[in-house]
Amino acid sequence: MNESRNNAGSAVLECQSVVRRFREGDSTLEVLSGVDLAIQPAERLAIIGTSGSGKTTLLQIMGGLDDPTSGNILVNGQSMANISEAEKSLLRNQYIGFVYQFHHLLPEFSAQENVAMPLMIRRVRKDAAMQQSAELLQRVGLGERLDHKPGELSGGERQRAAVARALITRPKLVLADEPTGNLDAGNGEHVLRLMLELNEEFATSLVIVTHDHSIAERMDRVLVLEDGVLNAAVGLRKDNTIG
Repeated sequence: MNESRNNAGSAVLECQSVVRRFREGDSTLEVLSGVDLAIQPAERLAIIGTSGSGKTTLLQIMGGLDDPTSGNILVNGQSMANISEAEKSLLRNQYIGFVYQFHHLLPEFSAQENVAMPLMIRRVRKDAAMQQSAELLQRVGLGERLDHKPGELSGGERQRAAVARALITRPKLVLADEPTGNLDAGNGEHVLRLMLELNEEFATSLVIVTHDHSIAERMDRVLVLEDGVLNAAVGLRKDNTIG
């Protein structure tokens, strides 16, 4: 049975019977088999699973970057079915931030400009957007690196800038796909702690897709995706320790 929550009415995001199939030559591969999921305000959720299990596909569908074959996604109660790409982009900008394994910062812009970009897409005045960007970069330890372009930052610094960019609009939900997977242990721990601190400070829901069980254990809830089905992880107690 797929994982769901009884109080879905207050959910920041809901997956309703989400199916995703891909054509492979003459055959069809079903990656997601009717996933049901409700993410609550300020919740920390980990989705684990083996490589190729469909974790990233599910995250992309949740963020409106891919369409389900069938089923529906609700963001803050609004359906993403049958709306235009422009409307999806607006929903994402209003409610969702993304952090990827690779930072996806724009190389021609400074750290401050990269972080300010989501606000400027909202048509916030540039001076105000840049000020908010500077304040948040200061918060993540990059106050001395505002004018540096991504190529002038270390891997850990680039990922901290990516976290700041995801949170600059104070979204209701951050979707993170292996956010520490490209970092060494020290930088990975720094970025994870930062995400958890900001999740608490901003009351933003956090969904992390990871293969790392040590990361998953630090979340409020852990789900495992296997054979297209999403279920509660076996062996994790409520206090997030291995049983």
